[in-house]
Amino acid sequence: MFIGHYGPAFAAKAVVKTVPLWVLFVAAQWVDFLWTAFVIAGIEKARIVENFLGLSPLDLYYMPFTHGLPSAALLSLFIGAVVSLAFKADRVAIVLAVAATAFSHWLLDLVVHAPDLPLIFDQMKVGMGLWANPYVSVPLEIGLMFLGLWFYDRVAPSPRRSGTVALWLFGFAMAGLQIHNTFLAEHPASSSGFAALALAGYVVLTLLAGGVDYLRRAR
Repeated sequence: MFIGHYGPAFAAKAVVKTVPLWVLFVAAQWVDFLWTAFVIAGIEKARIVENFLGLSPLDLYYMPFTHGLPSAALLSLFIGAVVSLAFKADRVAIVLAVAATAFSHWLLDLVVHAPDLPLIFDQMKVGMGLWANPYVSVPLEIGLMFLGLWFYDRVAPSPRRSGTVALWLFGFAMAGLQIHNTFLAEHPASSSGFAALALAGYVVLTLLAGGVDYLRRAR
């Protein structure tokens, strides 16, 4: 899952308003930030197999450190605790919201991945495989993202119209990116190239989230 992971980030922003949106975007892709680094470094393994699962070319055959259930839970608690240290109030709420956002990544991956998510280190792998049907998985991802975005905009509306416009334009741009990546983009030839491209995408979206957040602040 890609864009769908950001739905929980938007929703969490409505709950813990003091936490910047870009931080929640990092949390939503926290395990994938690590996954990209680990694949590039050769610590975790993947290979490109065209149309491996539907239109997805990723055979994610070894990723116990980032996408194993125990490690995903621990990494989620870790980033929640680290983020809470930057705030003096509502630390428990921040830990819970950020950790939940981070752990939602594993839960959403469970729906779309092939059975490649380990329950114990590199054993007992699970995954429902919805990526096999991109005409279902892509609308699901976009719908999850917009649901979180709508919830954020409704619960914590922007004091300025420019902030509202920026948020929804950002959402439609993200939806377009999901469609392009799934149906139109050419896949890198290597797993490290795929990881580097994914990392660049995560960073750009995080920076854009920071810009949208800035436009939605009260003056």
